[in-house]
Amino acid sequence: MLKRQSTEHYVSPWTFAVSYARMGEKYGAMQNLEKALDERYPSIVFIEIEPVFDSLRSDPRFADLLQRVSSSQ
Repeated sequence: MLKRQSTEHYVSPWTFAVSYARMGEKYGAMQNLEKALDERYPSIVFIEIEPVFDSLRSDPRFADLLQRVSSSQ
């Protein structure tokens, strides 16, 4: 549904990341979190406390992303 909506109007990578994380799709979640950081999407600062990303916390890519988010603030 989000992919279809994104052809008609902007859907943030944060929204995609949350959706992928909820579905257990770690790869899609990480890809979109990277895009959210690249776009400096405001909600990216909440990844450390956002429970929807709990399943990603053990992933080294997530730890790296957290560090980059912290250093970009």
